[in-house]
Amino acid sequence: MSLIGPNGSGKTTLIKSILGLVKPGSGQIFFSDETISQNVEYRKNIGYMPQIGRYPDNMKIGQLFKMIKNIRTEKEWDEEMYYRFKLDTILDKSMKALSGGTRQKVSAALAFLFNPDVLILDEPTAGLDPLSSEILKDKILSEKEKGKLILITSHVLSDLDDLTTDVMYLQDGKIVFNKSMDELKQETGEEKLGKVIAWMIKHGLQKQEMSY
Repeated sequence: MSLIGPNGSGKTTLIKSILGLVKPGSGQIFFSDETISQNVEYRKNIGYMPQIGRYPDNMKIGQLFKMIKNIRTEKEWDEEMYYRFKLDTILDKSMKALSGGTRQKVSAALAFLFNPDVLILDEPTAGLDPLSSEILKDKILSEKEKGKLILITSHVLSDLDDLTTDVMYLQDGKIVFNKSMDELKQETGEEKLGKVIAWMIKHGLQKQEMSY
């Protein structure tokens, strides 16, 4: 599912609410038929890739992965992204010495590391070179084919064309529409997500608005 909307529409707040980082002003968030306040363990089933990964500056890549693995009880790891991004060749590099793109690779590898059932990827291709972006998109498609729920935000809508099955559009803290791509393509006559969204905006998103 793609989570789309202009800046300030509530995307980040929604993600933080799902992750339990902020408390919604109203309503409940359910995970596996339980509210997240009832089951604090739900968070271990979510892999999260932030838009900007913040890590201790002096910590080395190898130390970071070792620390994260030691914190969690799982002993079977999905290290595909770790190796495909060749992070194993720069384990002695400190986080403060990394480029923005390499930080993104670290964040991606950590998001997939514990083989979570749900993935939340916030601007996942931002800062990545074209090859790394394709590697990441291939991984997302692979996980999608396993039946995992994947929530992605991105301002680069072309990155989402091959990944998206459903679209939720937010505006001013409200869900304007939540539809499958098949529905949207049929409704708009467009094939590409960017053109679909442009058509919906042009023809009046406000008419479809509903509160959440």
